[in-house]
Amino acid sequence: MLDEALENLKESIKENQAVVIRDALPTAEVDGPQIRQLFQNLIGNAVKFHGEARPEVRVSAEREGVAWRFSVKDNGIGIEEKYASRIFEIFQRLHGRTEYPGTGIGLSICRRIVERHGGRIWVESEPGTGSTFYFTVPAEREDGNE
Repeated sequence: MLDEALENLKESIKENQAVVIRDALPTAEVDGPQIRQLFQNLIGNAVKFHGEARPEVRVSAEREGVAWRFSVKDNGIGIEEKYASRIFEIFQRLHGRTEYPGTGIGLSICRRIVERHGGRIWVESEPGTGSTFYFTVPAEREDGNE
């Protein structure tokens, strides 16, 4: 799913001279098109909301108990802590459309996808330094198999 998301974003990545680094990722029992959309939204935002430096994005995952915790880390403009939960609400934008185009629904879609998979999504960020978006999905199916 990550490969497909990157393919869909290849023009934006090229246009912005972004670098996307991917660590080894696990295989998980997920809805493929939804997870592709999740990666596409998170990486697309990381490329779009960059500062003066060339956008750099790292995608990784690690086992956290009964779930996989994925992270999408960037070196972008960052988000003030007081807005960290608001950004997952539909139509909540932190910037004007002339500054950064978009509809304000991308992260709310991400939240919905993660919640449908029984996980959670959150962001840790520092303005001017970048953001790391985390999300979890179960590591095992309900029948107990990975």
